[in-house]
Amino acid sequence: MQRRSFVQALAGAPAASALFAQQPVRPAAVELPKLEASVPDVAAQTIPRFFTPAQFATLSKISGVLMPAIGGRPGALETEAPEFLDFLIGESLPDRQELYRAGLDALNAQAKTRFSKAFPALDATQMEALLAPLREPWTPQPPADPLARFLRAAKQDVRTATVNSRAYATTAGPTPAPRRFGGGGLYWYPLD
Repeated sequence: MQRRSFVQALAGAPAASALFAQQPVRPAAVELPKLEASVPDVAAQTIPRFFTPAQFATLSKISGVLMPAIGGRPGALETEAPEFLDFLIGESLPDRQELYRAGLDALNAQAKTRFSKAFPALDATQMEALLAPLREPWTPQPPADPLARFLRAAKQDVRTATVNSRAYATTAGPTPAPRRFGGGGLYWYPLD
């Protein structure tokens, strides 16, 4: 700040306080009624907007397999991770969207080819055969097979969506691990 600006500011200070004193007194604020907010999913079911019904059914089935409810903690289906992923992938970059669409369609196609059923209708042993790429050792490079690349991405996304949900955060497990950082109580709400 230059000296001239500082002196001008000091000279104007008494005038500003005199003008402020002449302002009319405002009446006390009227208390507005308080509306109770609710989570939208309590009122209605979430409608998938990005995936087709067949793709969403496959995503829901694979989410339940990849992240089941264990030890008192809710799984992907209880935390509504597939609904959140429908929103998230719908707002993602086109290459991520194509990875999911192609991967879900490939799972359904393989299920129909090998077992004459859609993926959600398969039993545990049939699903295990189709999810075999998940048993491959992890490497820093993404897999060359598009289905294996999708399964790796879906596994990570389903897990992340599940453990970062409100339902998971508010449910106490048998022995919660101590947190080493702040941020407890941070979770997502499904958007609609």
